[in-house]
Amino acid sequence: MSYDTKRALELLRIGSGRADASFRDGQEAAIRYIIEGKGRLLVVQKTGWGKSFVYFIATKLLREAGHGSVLLVSPLLALMRNQIAAAERMGVRAATINSDNASDWAKVESSLARGEIDILLISPERLANERFRAQVLANIAAQISLLVIDEAHCISDWGHDFRPHYRLLERIVKRLPPNLRLLATTATANNRVMEDLVTVLGPNLAVSRGNLNRPSLTLQTIRLPSQAERLAWLAEQLATLQGHGIIYTLTVRDANRVADWLKSQGFNVEAYTGETGDRRAALEQALLDNRVKALVATTALGMGYDKPDLAFVIHYQMPGSVVAYYQQVGRAGRALDAAYGVLLSGQEESDITDWFIRTAFPTRQEVADVLGALEEESDGLSVPELMSQVNLSKGRIEKTIDLLSLEAPAPIAKQGSKWQLTAATLNEAFWARAERLTALRRDEHQQMQKYVSLPFGQHMKFLIDALDGEPGLLTAPTLPPLPTGVNSELVKEAVAFLRRTSLPIEPRKKWPDGGMPQYAVSGKIATNHQAQPGKVLCVWGDAGWGDLVRQGKYHDRHFSDDLVAACVKMIHAWKPQPAPTWVTCVPSLRHPDLVPNFAQRLAGALGLPFHAIIVKTDARPEQKTMANSTQQARNIDGSLALDRQPMPHSPVLLVDDMVDSRWTLTVAAWLLRKQGSGEVWPIALSQSGYDE
Repeated sequence: MSYDTKRALELLRIGSGRADASFRDGQEAAIRYIIEGKGRLLVVQKTGWGKSFVYFIATKLLREAGHGSVLLVSPLLALMRNQIAAAERMGVRAATINSDNASDWAKVESSLARGEIDILLISPERLANERFRAQVLANIAAQISLLVIDEAHCISDWGHDFRPHYRLLERIVKRLPPNLRLLATTATANNRVMEDLVTVLGPNLAVSRGNLNRPSLTLQTIRLPSQAERLAWLAEQLATLQGHGIIYTLTVRDANRVADWLKSQGFNVEAYTGETGDRRAALEQALLDNRVKALVATTALGMGYDKPDLAFVIHYQMPGSVVAYYQQVGRAGRALDAAYGVLLSGQEESDITDWFIRTAFPTRQEVADVLGALEEESDGLSVPELMSQVNLSKGRIEKTIDLLSLEAPAPIAKQGSKWQLTAATLNEAFWARAERLTALRRDEHQQMQKYVSLPFGQHMKFLIDALDGEPGLLTAPTLPPLPTGVNSELVKEAVAFLRRTSLPIEPRKKWPDGGMPQYAVSGKIATNHQAQPGKVLCVWGDAGWGDLVRQGKYHDRHFSDDLVAACVKMIHAWKPQPAPTWVTCVPSLRHPDLVPNFAQRLAGALGLPFHAIIVKTDARPEQKTMANSTQQARNIDGSLALDRQPMPHSPVLLVDDMVDSRWTLTVAAWLLRKQGSGEVWPIALSQSGYDE
């Protein structure tokens, strides 16, 4: 097929909405390469270069020449609104099949069959769907004119946003005709990732690689160990920083906390995370329109978000790899002469990254537990059934199943809602890959730690070297470094903010599947036997009170008076009604005095009587060793009772040190209510964190 230069430029100008638009270096060459069918192409170009224009213009030219539909695999369907709008301006008919638009599937599939869709966008997870493969992909496979793999670094074992279902592409690509046009795109790929992509996408993969240098970005790293210091720094600098930006955090909890703090300081910011749900599009647009100063985001706002005039990207904590960092910081300053990319580094980030690395793959024991449970059940087990059979969290079970089912051949397969064993055994290569990747992720984490310690002015060269790019002509940062000190008064305010937050304890309303055999209960918990909504002071080991709780539980074996005072303050602010008239607590055989001592002092500070009325009937493993809710419920079943002393028939404050599954508090409240107490108001010092 011949390439029409004039038509390609016309499409670029229509799509961009600019009559004077011209192709960026390498853009037109990539489109021409695809259209002329010269082979498979990997485009590695920095964020904002315009990779989506390459595949949308190629799609339009192929369709105008009578070729079949294009299939685009992308992890970013929710973040491709801008790109799809540009494609539609060019007259490209784009449609998507994803988990959010199930009601549109039939219409999309029939339009596709009639040749009325130019490009179909799917997530990699859709390739694992048997119905999609059999009823949609099989029908159009022979007519596909181009396969586009967006964010191709996700294919790589080393990809910073590695998504297991991208492994299915390797099998699909191998079944494709060797002359099928294939385009893979990414903003970040070091040599290790490139070698991986060549292995998956074929040895004759041509590479178009751009310059990674971002002269508009002034990069800086600042070490501020405590969260209070970083919150203070953000509040001080956001007041003077020009323009609008993104503040990245490693966890959802931190995104919400940083946003709440900045709001309390008068800033117009919003949190944006995987839990933001249907508000995502509105928040993205608010930042595009400069109606918010910043979005405080997890990686949920990452690849695919396009705001060329972002004036700053600040990281509240250090990401786990250079690949991830370059991708995120590269959102700033794309259409500005100067923008800031500042990385704040703190003491908790290594623990968080270590947790992500440790939990990326199932352990041999976890795999053995899941396969062993399936071996016992010839009809297979669903995920909830597996939770009652193995002491693993739902997330760990799902991760284990996901990775095992993507092996070739796979040792497990899904029949309806149940997973069953197949005749295949798990290849030892699975473990070799897991070990190799874990080691590489640790190396990448160390590389980021080196980045943090660099002096001002050396950061861009380090990033380009780490990504195996050509440094070329590097210029000095265009902006002055931001202050590295913090205002001590703001730090005090931040400490107070961290210590006044509390979290809700939602009451359980039904017993676990299968009930509680020893208590002989199942189904719904009677409303008059449920706990009331409760309060927990902090998250285990977290900024604010979390460290003090950890110190009291495992070091001092005594909770400090400061924690008593903090709980008094929390209860006074909470004002539960009808107000509790007495206090009791959850006992422990391992630490018999720890919680009763605290509860007694709390009762004294509140001016209420304390009655140690709940008893532990037998020793059970600690709840934190139980990995899912079903196991935690069974572990409590029959282990608590009330002693025979008289009990006040009035509202009670029920105290524990830790809350996780809420089964201990649920059973304790049920016992109290059944014996005639008034409303039961649970409080706990700490909610278990990611490392518990």
